[in-house]
Amino acid sequence: MRIDDDAALHAFVEDRRTALFRSAYLLCGDRHEAEDLVQTTLVKVVLGGRRHGRLDNIEAYARKTLVNTFIAARRRFWRREQSYGELPERADHVPDTETGLAVRAALARLTPRQRAVLVLRYWEDLSVEATAAMLGMRENTVKSHAARGLAALRAEMAEELV
Repeated sequence: MRIDDDAALHAFVEDRRTALFRSAYLLCGDRHEAEDLVQTTLVKVVLGGRRHGRLDNIEAYARKTLVNTFIAARRRFWRREQSYGELPERADHVPDTETGLAVRAALARLTPRQRAVLVLRYWEDLSVEATAAMLGMRENTVKSHAARGLAALRAEMAEELV
């Protein structure tokens, strides 16, 4: 079969789509992946037919394109991921929004320097030295702000829980 114009190309796509789908399904074993594979193949066939001007054996070209597209997709890293049929019953850790709100409210009541030290040290996980350099203070000052800030947070959280 020779393809010389868009009408013949369109007729080929209409006639051979189902046969290509069957082959694609046998290659990959998944209906949705097979549909994607056929779609990609047909786009490549149409673009190849337009680019080359004419294809002497479009059937062979389409089948070769289908197989090459399948093999190329299998080589991609993301194709190696496996999905699971069942999701877990519940998440492992459900965040406690009330505790989070209480901690943020207690942080807001600290002095700005204590708050900055606690966030940098324990949220951003910076060292004492890095926190001191970032805030422009001595290391001992960072340590004292951290100790006083943690003590204030503990006291406020103890009041919240009672």
